Amino acid sequence: MVTTVDDLVARSREGVHRPRGREAHQAQLDGALLVDIRPAAQRAAEGEIPGSLVIERNVLEWRLDPTGSHRIPEASGYDLEVIVVCSEGYASSLAAASLRELGLSRATDLDGGFVGWAADGLPTRPGG
Repeated sequence: MVTTVDDLVARSREGVHRPRGREAHQAQLDGALLVDIRPAAQRAAEGEIPGSLVIERNVLEWRLDPTGSHRIPEASGYDLEVIVVCSEGYASSLAAASLRELGLSRATDLDGGFVGWAADGLPTRPGG
């Protein structure tokens, strides 16, 4: 049986609450990590979310594994609330599913991605 990328995305979202911009913004204010996985060129073209942590997709699991030797200081435990951000909310669904497989049970992603966040009028800054 062949699995399509659409199948993978749908499976990664099953049973997971995916916050929209305003809810994610409040979660960020309450201490959740907003993790931007977009490549530098995309962040430069679209902009960035102030206070988000940039961890490009290719190193995400290494940086957020609480027991890993390459983790960042913010990867303090498996109960960490992580909201992954990509451009439109597709790649971030797959990334959040991967984090949940690592044991980060509160990992999810931003429904609508950066584009939805910006469309909701939430804080952004030019990408650098």
